[in-house]
Amino acid sequence: MNARRLLAPLAGLALMFLSSHAFAQGGEIGLLSVVNHGDTQEYSVKLQVLILMTLLGMLPTLVLMMTCFTRFIIVLSLLRQAMGLQQSPPNRILIGIALALTMLVMRPIGINIYDHAVVPFENDQITLSEALATGTKPLKRFMLAQTDKKAMAQIMTIANVKGDPAEQDLTIVVPAYVLSELKTAFQIGFMIYIPFLVIDLIVASVLMAMGMMMLSPLIVSLPFKLMLFVLIDGWSLTVGTLTASIRGLGLG
Repeated sequence: MNARRLLAPLAGLALMFLSSHAFAQGGEIGLLSVVNHGDTQEYSVKLQVLILMTLLGMLPTLVLMMTCFTRFIIVLSLLRQAMGLQQSPPNRILIGIALALTMLVMRPIGINIYDHAVVPFENDQITLSEALATGTKPLKRFMLAQTDKKAMAQIMTIANVKGDPAEQDLTIVVPAYVLSELKTAFQIGFMIYIPFLVIDLIVASVLMAMGMMMLSPLIVSLPFKLMLFVLIDGWSLTVGTLTASIRGLGLG
């Protein structure tokens, strides 16, 4: 049930990128038909199945672009490089840690989307369009809380649109959010690099003073980096810093 709460909203939110006007031209096709119910329109079951099957292949990309996974994986990769470790922890472990943290941080938003959009839609209380509009609001609010104003202004300039950023659709919000996540990740990575860089400089200076220039400073400094990381409980500090850097989880 927990996995369903997290995955179902992510799959449904991607439908905001698809417009029914794309199928308006040409003759009527049974698979792409739209059923009329009085003054409202609903997608046919076949069309819903087609869209959902297509979204299964897009789900990994959506997780990367519309959640805080990008920030987490970049910071963890920079941490590994700062410590001078090449393949430890392995890439799969880093991705797993980033995914676990992403699910933890995005859990309130996933529950909000599931309770207010997915459940009413499954109970036939709202239409698919209404479910998409309702489910997009908390995720969009979350992304806007992380988005830098300069990044949003740049994307709006590129797209040649004006108005309130909160009123823009996901085609504008998502690129600005990704740029902001990259900037934030590099800022955190810079702060992580500093103490390990100091250790490298001290070790290199000591080795040069001792005339041991043929010995690689990276090899000598690695044990000191590991000892420092363990003594300060580095993993807890890193996870705490990453989670504390996320804003906009108070959905109300």
